Amino acid sequence: MASRKTTAPLLLVLLSLLLEFLIVEAVIIHPHDGYLDKACIEGERKALLEFKHGLKDPSGWLSSWVGADCCQWRGVDCNNQTRSVVKVDLRNRDYLYSNALGGEISDSLLHLKYLSYLDLSFNDFQRIRIPNFLGSFERLRYLNLSNANFGGTIPPHLGNLSRLRYLDLNGGYSYISLTIGIYNLNWLSGLPFLKYLDMGNVNLSKATTNWMQPINMLPSLLELHLSRCVISDFPHHSNPNPFVNLTSLQVIDLSYNNFNTTLPGWLFNITTLRGLYLKGAIIQGHIPHENLQSLRTLITLDLSDNNITSEVIVLVNGLSICCNNSLEELHLGFNGLSGELPNSLGNFNNLRSLDLSYNSFGGPLPNSIQHLTNLESLDLSRNSLSGPIPVGIGNMLRMKRLDLSLNLMNGTIPNSIGQLRELTKLNLDWNSWEGVISEIHFSNLSKLEYLSLHLSPKTKKQPFHFHVRPEWIPPFDLKYIDISNCYVSPKFLSSNFLKTQKRLVYITLKNVGMSDTIPEWLWKQDLYRLDLSRNRLYGKFPNTISSGSNLLVDLSFNRLAGRLPLWFNVTWLFLGNNLFSGPIPLNIGDSSSLKVLHVSGNLLNGSIPPSMSKLEGLVVVDLSNNHLSGKIPKNWNDLHGLRTIDLSKNKFTGGIPSWMCSMYSLSWLKLSDNKLSGELSPSLQNCTWLYSLDLGNNRFSGEIPKWIGERMSSLRQLRLRGNMFTGDIPERLCGLLHLHILDLALNNLSGTIPKCLGNLTDLTFMKLLAMGFDDDKTYIVYSDHDDMAYITYSNHMELIVKGQDMEFESILPIVNLIDFSSNNLWGEIPEGITNLSKLGTLNLSCNQLTGKIPQKIGAMQGLETLDLSCNHLSGPIPPNMSSITSLSHLNLSHNLLSGPIPSTNQFSTFNDPSIYEANLGLCGIPLSANCSTPNDQKHKDDQDAEEDEDGQYMTWFFISMGLGFPVGFWVVCGSLALNKSWRHAYFLFIDETMDRLYVFIMVNMVSLKRKIKRVGFHGWKD
Repeated sequence: MASRKTTAPLLLVLLSLLLEFLIVEAVIIHPHDGYLDKACIEGERKALLEFKHGLKDPSGWLSSWVGADCCQWRGVDCNNQTRSVVKVDLRNRDYLYSNALGGEISDSLLHLKYLSYLDLSFNDFQRIRIPNFLGSFERLRYLNLSNANFGGTIPPHLGNLSRLRYLDLNGGYSYISLTIGIYNLNWLSGLPFLKYLDMGNVNLSKATTNWMQPINMLPSLLELHLSRCVISDFPHHSNPNPFVNLTSLQVIDLSYNNFNTTLPGWLFNITTLRGLYLKGAIIQGHIPHENLQSLRTLITLDLSDNNITSEVIVLVNGLSICCNNSLEELHLGFNGLSGELPNSLGNFNNLRSLDLSYNSFGGPLPNSIQHLTNLESLDLSRNSLSGPIPVGIGNMLRMKRLDLSLNLMNGTIPNSIGQLRELTKLNLDWNSWEGVISEIHFSNLSKLEYLSLHLSPKTKKQPFHFHVRPEWIPPFDLKYIDISNCYVSPKFLSSNFLKTQKRLVYITLKNVGMSDTIPEWLWKQDLYRLDLSRNRLYGKFPNTISSGSNLLVDLSFNRLAGRLPLWFNVTWLFLGNNLFSGPIPLNIGDSSSLKVLHVSGNLLNGSIPPSMSKLEGLVVVDLSNNHLSGKIPKNWNDLHGLRTIDLSKNKFTGGIPSWMCSMYSLSWLKLSDNKLSGELSPSLQNCTWLYSLDLGNNRFSGEIPKWIGERMSSLRQLRLRGNMFTGDIPERLCGLLHLHILDLALNNLSGTIPKCLGNLTDLTFMKLLAMGFDDDKTYIVYSDHDDMAYITYSNHMELIVKGQDMEFESILPIVNLIDFSSNNLWGEIPEGITNLSKLGTLNLSCNQLTGKIPQKIGAMQGLETLDLSCNHLSGPIPPNMSSITSLSHLNLSHNLLSGPIPSTNQFSTFNDPSIYEANLGLCGIPLSANCSTPNDQKHKDDQDAEEDEDGQYMTWFFISMGLGFPVGFWVVCGSLALNKSWRHAYFLFIDETMDRLYVFIMVNMVSLKRKIKRVGFHGWKD
């Protein structure tokens, strides 16, 4: 079946086929044609009955196949003159498999010699093969076996249908895998008159290398549909054009294949093209401007969901030159297009649908957009558009769907938006609107069904107000309303605006400043989502609500009090952070439809009732931050779908029951801040799919089991802080390659830090935060309702970062932390830890670590927090630490560090001297101890050199004295004692010297006396 996107070209195909069938149809008999007295051919009637006998007909669709005249049977048409059956149309028009035909297709149909039309589409044949005999209908012109759940290989016998004009073998979309395929397409050469070919969702991977050649042998082909066919070959060079014979081709649909290449130029040489669909075909690179100019008859161009990186001005300008009057649908969403939207965008006079969502456009919306007066659908969501909505948007009077969500737009919403009388959907989510939206914006929007004004919560400018009078009755009847992060009147729930919306199924009024009770009429609406979270609502609830099943109720972060309500038709229940008190209802197990139970942050007490074991569909249970006590139940063995368990911040005692790891679905287990005790049970090693384990702040003891690193290979977050664990840190933890949070602080661990920590892969490579969430970060619950894509439950964790206790939720997947503080670890910090270039927080404080700070610590460029305080580290602070530009929190106090403190980059911002205190050898800013200048140091070195030289001289002087005295004494005295003649000569010399000295002294004494007498005679004069 052709999709709606090919409506215009398909009509041409059908008209062409209709002309060929005119002669046949002119003589086809119908029940009201006046030929009721003529019976159909008996042999064909029996053939149809045999065919019916092989079919399964659960809905009784073939109940009319009784009686003598088969031409009156439902789905059977005959030739008016010959009474031969020419048409069998058993298409399942309910599109429900419960009503679909099935069973076997009998070869008795071969008796219908003049059959020209056979349609078995949208039935369920349980993956049986397409019968080979279907290739034997010589007169068949129309064959539709699409979406009928056939399997196996398509028989090449269909190539014998030489008169075939229309062939639809679409296998139908499957979430698992394609169930039907083919090895080659050579048999298509036997269908020279084929005009329409749809083999979408057929596995052509075996025929991918030559799929174009047989198609090129179909010169009459108007439409080609090969979407989701696992084709990977998209040749760029062929002789000279792969579709040289397809001079009439109007539609090409190759969406959702695996081309992984740029668009080949020959594709744009098919000048007859009216529809080109390449959505999700992994097309890359640029599209040359000149290639677009030949597509002068193009009506639909769908290149969305690829990786096209052209400037949008190139694409738009090129298309506006060639097909500004023909183009009706332009879909370029989910690509890498950039730049500002050009004014030429307003040149497409007949454009009805424009999708440029999920790109990288910036700048304001061009005013020329107001010239797109035929536009019915405009989607510019998920870009970086800025500025206000142009006032001229009110000229687009045919607009039905307008989506400007998730941009950077601001300013006021123009009143002219109220002129869009055909508008059914208005989505202005996640922008920074200012001012007021009021009755004047809505007074003419009588067809509005979808209204979404979920503003960005980070808006710091003037608050946005949704202002309507309480008595005002809007002209529309909404199905969907989402107003969040702005202001409505405190009593908005009681206003006529909501009361008069009888078709509402989706209500979100989140963080809008309401202060009221929830009115009774609201509980009587047939809703599937009610989100009134983050307001100031108060009051009590009814015991029952009349909404249908699969209801989501989110009333968290309000002031609701009383007993916890029990609603049997609620599937997702969020009542966290209110004032509910008392025990959990004993009969909570009767709420059998519950999938999410989130009642954290209340005043609940008592124990967990045993009946919770009956909630077999439960996937998330969050009872955290209450006053619950007792032991964790041991009878939850049947809750096989549990994905998240959070019982933290209560008063539970005992150990961890073994059933918790008997469920392979469990990915998040949080039991922190309780009074649990004992050694970790070996049963935990069965939690092989666990992404996060948080047992912090309990009383667990013993050694950290080695099997955590051996069996829990999926673990991303491990938090065991605040317990009584002893022994070494197991090296096996290094085997948790995806670990990005490891918190073992406040235990009694000893030994050295494992050298293998540098092998933690997720801390060495950058991780990006995607739009959507992985299973280890946020649990996604898929709804059974067609209009609701998913529901998210965000997991959270408390961590010590930058010296503060912080709770992380949405950004938890990119928080990278290792905290071994307050243990008894000793030894040096391993050099390999510097391999963790994406680690954000490293806390090794309050241990017995020695040695130096690793010299390559500057390689840890992701580090924001580093705490090495209260250890015995020595040596200088490595100068390359100043290159860690992300570092914002540092503590090196109470160590034995020495030398100057780096003063460049981030270190210039660390002005608190306490982060360096009790390191007597450190100097420099911000400490009071100044480091010496280079000149002072040189002078000091010279003085030290001189002192060293003098010291050396004095040392040798005293050594010489000590040795010289005894040597001189024994040389002289020993010679005299041993030699008599030397002795007599020596003493003779001494006597003569003494005599001469005596005579010298006496002579001088006589001379001195004479002088004294002479002076004394004359006297002294002053």
